Amino acid sequence: MRIGLVGKPNVGKSTFFSAATLAKVDIANYPFCTIEPNVGVAFVAARMACPCKDIRMKLESEGRLEPVTEDDPRKGSLCEPRTGSCIGHRRLVPCFLVDIAGLVPGASEGRGRGNAFLADLANCNALIQVVDAAGSTDLEGNPQGLNQPTELARSRVNEEIEFLGVELDAWIAGLLADGWTRGVRRVQAEGDKGLVSYIHERLTGLGATLNLVGAAYEVFRTEHTDLGAPWDWSEAVIAHLAIHLRKALFPIHIAANKFDVAPDGVLDGVVANGCIVPCMADVELGLRRAAGADLIGYVSGSDDFEFTDASLLNEAQMKALIHMKERLAANQGTGVSAVLDTVLFDELEHIVVYPVQDEARWTDGDGKVLPDAFVVPANIHAKSLAYKVHSDLGDGFIRGVDGRSRRVVGSDHELQDGDVLKIHAKS
Repeated sequence: MRIGLVGKPNVGKSTFFSAATLAKVDIANYPFCTIEPNVGVAFVAARMACPCKDIRMKLESEGRLEPVTEDDPRKGSLCEPRTGSCIGHRRLVPCFLVDIAGLVPGASEGRGRGNAFLADLANCNALIQVVDAAGSTDLEGNPQGLNQPTELARSRVNEEIEFLGVELDAWIAGLLADGWTRGVRRVQAEGDKGLVSYIHERLTGLGATLNLVGAAYEVFRTEHTDLGAPWDWSEAVIAHLAIHLRKALFPIHIAANKFDVAPDGVLDGVVANGCIVPCMADVELGLRRAAGADLIGYVSGSDDFEFTDASLLNEAQMKALIHMKERLAANQGTGVSAVLDTVLFDELEHIVVYPVQDEARWTDGDGKVLPDAFVVPANIHAKSLAYKVHSDLGDGFIRGVDGRSRRVVGSDHELQDGDVLKIHAKS
C-alpha cells in the first residue's frame, strides 16, 4: 500500500512526511526542497484491538496469567510483531508513504519535474494533497506571510486544490488524445463496451481498472447524450471525459496543514474530491521527536501528552512543549494520524487481518504470537489472503480455519477486520 504526498512547494509536505515516518529528510523554507521522491514507512493504528487482547483475557480468566501491572511497558500486549509495535493492544501496521516533489502549474507540460512527477503519482494507491490552510504561500510556494484574511486564505486553499486537478486532467487528456481517432475507430463495431476497453488500455499505466473506467464513462455519458461518433469528438469533449476519469482514478484527500495558524473558518465551503482533515505537521514532528528522546509520553493521534521528567527540560524546551500542548488540545490532535487513518481504512476500505500457523495458540512456526498483521482490502477472500502471505500458499490452498470460532472456511470466505486465520495448503 503506497500513499502519495503531493502539494505545491513550501506547504509543509516534507514536514508531514517526516512527522509520519520519522525519516530524516530535507525541510526548508523554499520551493523544491525535495527533488526526488522520499519513501518511508508510516505506522497506522489498526482500528480493532489486537487479538492478543483476547489471549490475555482468556489466560487471565483461567488463572494462567497475572493481571496487567502498572509498570508493564507494553500495557498488557502479548503479541510479537515482526513490523510495527503493539502497546496496550494498540497494533501499529505499516503503509508506505511517498513524498513526491515537483508540483507546480504546468507540470503536465513539463514544468517542475513534469512527467517524472506524474509517473510518481501513478505508482500510488491514494493521494494526500498537503495544502497551506493559512494561505501563507502563493501558488508557486513563495512566502506571503501569516495573518492572511480568511477570504484570501480560503481562496488560496481552493486554488491549490483546483490546480492539482487541472494538471491531472491535462495529463489524462493528453494520454487519451494521442492516437484517439485511430484507436476509437478500431473498436467502433463494439460500441460503448469497446470504447471503455480502449480507454482502459490507454490508462492502465495509471492503475485504471475496467470497473473504474466504466463507472466514470457512465457518468460522462449521462451529461453528454448526443455527441455523435467518438472519432469526431473535439478536444474539449475529450478534456471533459478526462475530468470524470481523473475523479475516479485519483480521489485527492486533503491535509489542511498549518491549521493552527490559519484564520477561523478557512475551510468553510472548501470542496475536494476526497476527505479534508485539518493538520499541524510541525507540532506532530516536534512531539514525536520529544517522545523519542523520552522527554514526554505521547501517542500519535492523541490530543494530549504527559511530561516524563520536567527536570530534564531547559526553559526553552519547556516553553515550546507547553505551547504545543495548548495547540494540541485546541485542535483535538495534530491530524497527521487522523488523515492517514481516514484514507487507509475509510477511503481505501482496508482492514487488518492476522494469518497464523497454529489456530489454537495463534502463533507462527517459531512459536511467536501474532507476528504478522496484514493490511488488505475489506471483504478479502481467504484464498486471496493466502496469496498475499505467499504464492505457494495460494496455489496449494485447501482450506482456512477461523482462529476464534475454529470453524473451517473455504476459499471464498470473506474476512472481517481483526480476523485471525490459519491457512492449510498442499506442500
